[in-house]
Amino acid sequence: MKIIVCAKQVPDTTEIRINPETGTLIRDGVPSILNPDDSNALEEALRIKDEYPDTHVTVISMGPPQAKEMLMECMAKGADECILISDRAVGGSDTWATSNAIAAAVRKVGAFDLIFAGRQAIDGDTAQVGPQIAEKLGLPQVTYVKEMELVDCEKAVMVKRALEDGYQEIKVELPCMLTAIKDLNKPRYMSVKGIFKACQPDAPIRTWSAADIEVDLGTVGLKASPTNVYKSFTPKPKDPGVFVEGETPSEQVENLLSELKKKHIV
Repeated sequence: MKIIVCAKQVPDTTEIRINPETGTLIRDGVPSILNPDDSNALEEALRIKDEYPDTHVTVISMGPPQAKEMLMECMAKGADECILISDRAVGGSDTWATSNAIAAAVRKVGAFDLIFAGRQAIDGDTAQVGPQIAEKLGLPQVTYVKEMELVDCEKAVMVKRALEDGYQEIKVELPCMLTAIKDLNKPRYMSVKGIFKACQPDAPIRTWSAADIEVDLGTVGLKASPTNVYKSFTPKPKDPGVFVEGETPSEQVENLLSELKKKHIV
């Protein structure tokens, strides 16, 4: 079985700060991590590989050259090969343009049985890229996957899809796209053997340009992106609340009404 995992390197949101004057993210000194939902997607692919040793797992990402560090982590966990799409031509891509590039890379990789992706990236929270890739590849898709298992001699998957008030069971024939949530599994740690493999000069971590994936340059990059972030800002803290005092309930009610009148609420 051949599995593709879509992964992204993101800033650790616990460390994110915003410049109050420019409204842009302060990235200096902010650590980057493997997107959490993508970590669950990778783990599910590796769990299938554990059960079916002939499974081949390829991780595809798009980003600047330093994203290779994240791919090394994926390989250290057990991925067989990693591909980084890195080119100024794809810089500034929104979700639509990003999915065009990744879909082109998937086509270049060739035949596959299953694609995993995280539900969403913590630096955007759009949950759009996985479904868009599926649409552009003509694949059936299931989002918000909390459980899955291969069925019908590994020709289909039975999936539990999380809903607000329960879950939905869906059977999907392969090949297909599944997007993972954190309830799907618990990601493993890197192994010593995997770290050694990922750090070798000949480790199968490749960098592809826009030309390598043969993507239409009119469909990627900032100029091709139909959406953009106008402004980012940190909300101002709310004013402190007012503690209504009083020795008796009646006195507290009277004091409360007095405060509400001051604010012209009653």
